[in-house]
Formats: sequence, structure tokens, C-alpha cells
Amino acid sequence: MPAPIRIAHLSDIPEGEGRLVEAAGMHLAVFHTRAGVFATQPDCPHRQGPLADGLTGTHTVMCPLHDRIYDLRTGAGVNTDCSITTYPLTVMQDGAIMLEMAQA
Repeated sequence: MPAPIRIAHLSDIPEGEGRLVEAAGMHLAVFHTRAGVFATQPDCPHRQGPLADGLTGTHTVMCPLHDRIYDLRTGAGVNTDCSITTYPLTVMQDGAIMLEMAQA
């Protein structure tokens, strides 16, 4: 299995916010909520709204363009038939946020 990749530090993303990050040649939206840290595809599938700029809840993000809500744990749409891709993360004791790369 490929080694995890450091994509950010917990201090880079204030709680309740998201950030766009680039890692392993791809862009990700990374969110820090009361429930943890989550990573998703960067854009809403509806009209490509920037998800990192969306409003976050404990386990959700709302697209800033058209209020579509997605579950950050599963990617499932809450109020839409659309879904988003999520990526597994690990937060290390030192605060490093690591992206778990899938096996090719």
C-alpha cells in the first residue's frame, strides 16, 4: 500500500472552515469541523461551485453557489441526488494531515 502523503497541518485550517489544497497532483477540499477533518473533491458536481468555500456543519458542507448539502463522511447528497467523492485522511499527533492513497 502506498505511504500516506502530508497535505496540510491542522493549524492551516481553522475549525469550521475548508481549504483548497493540492496533493499528489490533484486538488482537494479539506474541511476541519468539530467532528474531525475530511477531504472531498474540490468542486460541486452540480455547477462546479468551490466546496472549500462552503458552509460547514459537524459532518456536512453546503455548496456556496446553490445550497446543495453533502455528507463529508460518505459524500452522499443530503438535499440532492448528486454525490461527491471523499478521501480518507489521518491526523497525526503532531497535527499533520495525511492523505491515505488508494492502491493502484
